[in-house]
Amino acid sequence: MTLSQTGAGIFIPGIGDKPDEGQIAEALACTTDLCIGAHQDDIEIMAYGPIAACYGKEGRRFSGVTVTDGDGSPRAGVYAAYTNQQMKDIRAVEQNQAASIGRYAAQVALSWPSRGVKDPANRVLIDELKEIILAAGPETIYTHNIADKHDTHVAVAMHVIRAVRELPMSKRPRLIGMEVWRALDWLCDEDKVVQNTALYPNVSAALLGVYDSQISGGKRYDLAAHGRRLANATFFASHAVDDCESMSFGIDMTPLVRGSTVCPVQFITGYVDKFKAEVERRVGQFVG
Repeated sequence: MTLSQTGAGIFIPGIGDKPDEGQIAEALACTTDLCIGAHQDDIEIMAYGPIAACYGKEGRRFSGVTVTDGDGSPRAGVYAAYTNQQMKDIRAVEQNQAASIGRYAAQVALSWPSRGVKDPANRVLIDELKEIILAAGPETIYTHNIADKHDTHVAVAMHVIRAVRELPMSKRPRLIGMEVWRALDWLCDEDKVVQNTALYPNVSAALLGVYDSQISGGKRYDLAAHGRRLANATFFASHAVDDCESMSFGIDMTPLVRGSTVCPVQFITGYVDKFKAEVERRVGQFVG
């Protein structure tokens, strides 16, 4: 597998960051659940549900793809004086540590700068994603939802959509958009893809706790992600007891890759319009 960017590579837990082509092919081929995230730790924030569902399960394996290089991260404390290259290096190490903790089949680092990711005509990135997806043949791909408020997250999701649209129809997996820089609790309940994130709480804590460059650096993503999952579970159903103690929400974006003429803007604003209609209906019934 040829990756174009300096710093790109593939890490396989138990083997390391210099696997041969046969080991790469074997690790990717057993992948059933593939998450493609923009930054180091995005995978662990948005896809703990499938990570836990694959953890120690026969016949299911999780793999991750991190698209950007970790440059430009906010930093404070012991990391305040780190150069951009030092931050890129430490974040790559942390991502591989997370892959080992989560027992991923493989962790791919594409190491693209954000400016390259934000180019909608980035043909090289699309081709890299296509090659990985074809090699993995996952049942489901998880990525950022296109209502996310982070430009790089949305750009990654759009590249994933473009890549999958170019695959033969029989090779196009289910595509789920997950929450990171915007929660999906605003979706109407019937449109939420619910992921149980209550399993193995020690693993969940360890996966996010490994990102010390972010936590000590001033961003408590570990507490924020855990709090969101707890809130999702409690506030999901007002007239029923909780099905689980922790959950994350996704949106099924499969129509965007099964029909290449579906407009992403119209697709996501359709859900916004549905939410608007639900609010209008609920408030309207009590208007005197």
